[in-house]
Amino acid sequence: MTKSDLIEKVSSRVTAFSRKDVEIIIDTLFESMTESLIKGGKVEIRGFGSFKIKKRDGRQGRNPKSGENIFIGAKKVPFFKAGKEIKERLNKTS
Repeated sequence: MTKSDLIEKVSSRVTAFSRKDVEIIIDTLFESMTESLIKGGKVEIRGFGSFKIKKRDGRQGRNPKSGENIFIGAKKVPFFKAGKEIKERLNKTS
């Protein structure tokens, strides 16, 4: 599902708002989540999962094209952990 698909789905279910209003709401939601993660916070959506930032240390790597050893610097990466409810729904046997 893409962001456009999400906007369409919400627009079709919530007729009180225009498509443009729904787009603004979803953009605001994602921007708020991003800002929280940038500040070092955690985003938790009950029944869905949580997002947090993990720090990766610098390490030695290798350029696959040339075989040359390179240093890969430390960085922060987003990490998603699925919630219990979504895991159960994904693994539900029909």
